[in-house]
Amino acid sequence: MTMTQAPQAGRMRLADMFSLSGATGPLIGLFVLCVFLSVSTDAFFTLRNLLNVLDQITVLGIMAVGMTYVILIGGIDLAVGSVLALAMMVMGYTANVLGYPIGVGIAAALVVAAFSGAVSGLMITLFRVPAFISTLAMMSIARGLANMITDGQQIVGFPAWFSMLAFIRHGGFLTVTVALMLVVFVLGWFYLRYTSGGRSLYAIGGSPEVARLAGINVSLMTVGVYVVSGVLAGLAGIVLAMRLDSVQPTAGFTYELDTIAAVVIGGTSLSGGQGGIIGTIIGVLIIGVLRNGLNLLGVSPFTQAVVIGVVIALAVAAEAFKKR
Repeated sequence: MTMTQAPQAGRMRLADMFSLSGATGPLIGLFVLCVFLSVSTDAFFTLRNLLNVLDQITVLGIMAVGMTYVILIGGIDLAVGSVLALAMMVMGYTANVLGYPIGVGIAAALVVAAFSGAVSGLMITLFRVPAFISTLAMMSIARGLANMITDGQQIVGFPAWFSMLAFIRHGGFLTVTVALMLVVFVLGWFYLRYTSGGRSLYAIGGSPEVARLAGINVSLMTVGVYVVSGVLAGLAGIVLAMRLDSVQPTAGFTYELDTIAAVVIGGTSLSGGQGGIIGTIIGVLIIGVLRNGLNLLGVSPFTQAVVIGVVIALAVAAEAFKKR
């Protein structure tokens, strides 16, 4: 490489590092949304409210990273909301009913969540069950088990330090739960961007058969992706327990829809092989900002569901138009 080529290569690597991976449209949409809400309400563009938005998207953001991996390989995971509830109940039952330390409860919750993801992945790879059906079955199983643990009752009362992790702002702005979400974002982005495993996910999403012929263990990677999705759903459940200071089997209802919506709005293709974590972060922010802004404007929750549904439809339509 010549002396003139070296700085150019450095600039190319830097640009590649911060590439939006096809998420330019969602980024523009986020900017326009923020401008509109800033004009519509004085309460939106304040430090306190923006920090509240970050707090509110922690659960969605953590789950969305796992869902990005799943959709990248051309799959879908409808069980994440139920796995979140199951992990919460396992943690609460282990710590508050059986009397083990909270750390043991967290470990048990993550193990159960990982096992749930592994079962979904094995059903897809070993028994050739479509991802939609296998994760739909796991959604029902996990929700049923979450209710069976305490016969549908919630568990309340965790150590004060555990709940404070979601509310004490270190440095005046960063809670532990937000920091955890940011770490998940960085690790998820780094894996996709700079590892052979990340490149393998794109290859599988493009064509599983071609990926197999190229020497990629498609079955193992698929199971691994669903395990990661399950673990992150479990981790999101622990974060939600911190925020609520309780666990309940009804938690996470419809969360799978919000998670899929964030990933799709962020530009990840439902057919697989296209997208990335940067776009998912933007999608998560769009949903978080949209919900926050609609609340500030006094829009009813029923109308909010309609608005978010329209946004999802527009995002999918934009993807189809771009392909054409």
